[in-house]
Amino acid sequence: MAAGGWRAARGRRRRGREQRQEEEEEEEEEGGGAVLRRLREARDDLLSSGFWTASAGAVRAPLSGSAEPPARCVCYGLGRFGGCPAARAQLAFLLLLLEELGVPPGRCSLFDPAFSAREAAALRQLGLRLLPENEEGKHAVEGSATLFYMVHCGKALYNNLLWRNWSAGALARMVIVGNSFKGIEERLLSRILERDYSYIAKVLKGTEEVALPAHPRYLDTFNDTSVHWFPPQKLKELSPEVWEFREEPTYQDCEDLEIIRREESAGGRGPAAES
Repeated sequence: MAAGGWRAARGRRRRGREQRQEEEEEEEEEGGGAVLRRLREARDDLLSSGFWTASAGAVRAPLSGSAEPPARCVCYGLGRFGGCPAARAQLAFLLLLLEELGVPPGRCSLFDPAFSAREAAALRQLGLRLLPENEEGKHAVEGSATLFYMVHCGKALYNNLLWRNWSAGALARMVIVGNSFKGIEERLLSRILERDYSYIAKVLKGTEEVALPAHPRYLDTFNDTSVHWFPPQKLKELSPEVWEFREEPTYQDCEDLEIIRREESAGGRGPAAES
């Protein structure tokens, strides 16, 4: 992953059948070399615009706050990065982030049900790995400090991730780059937040958050994106009752669920998942 040496890429998030079809047609017309060139251009834009340099402070904030450096990374919801410039910029940012934190590409796993087979192959060329199934965000840190890269993902994905790691020890090993938890709290009625996304609601007082800087070129690409971490001291200050309830979220009463369920994503498996 040296500068100029990245290999492969493709696709972005779906916004309707017509756009999805256009993206797939564009992807078919391009060779792997063209996608790699565009990814390198996206990387160069991040660097030349100053956005990456300005973001580096937020990226390093958890480490300066004594959080354990991540040993691996999990990425959800990247989308159709072959046909969408915003998704390509997010992938380029992720690769720069791995370099900055010293996480080898082989220790970074991704999943998005939107990935095409070509995109999956491109990610493997970059040295990245694909998760074998749709976990719905329920990925355990399993004792390893883990960076979760989840830009513009649905609230249920964050809630599921917190539920799966609902202990002070596990949360202290997590860093999440994704939608601002403060923003979620501000936009949702308290009763909706506590009913549908109770783990986000419960962890707010145990969270440190630093927003990525605003930049005119990336207002849509990284808007409302923050780096989150969970200092052990703040987690210790939460009441014991917070940790007692550990029921798995079901979202039965949620009217606007922003998540693709396991059974909806081609039997729960990606287009070219690795076992």
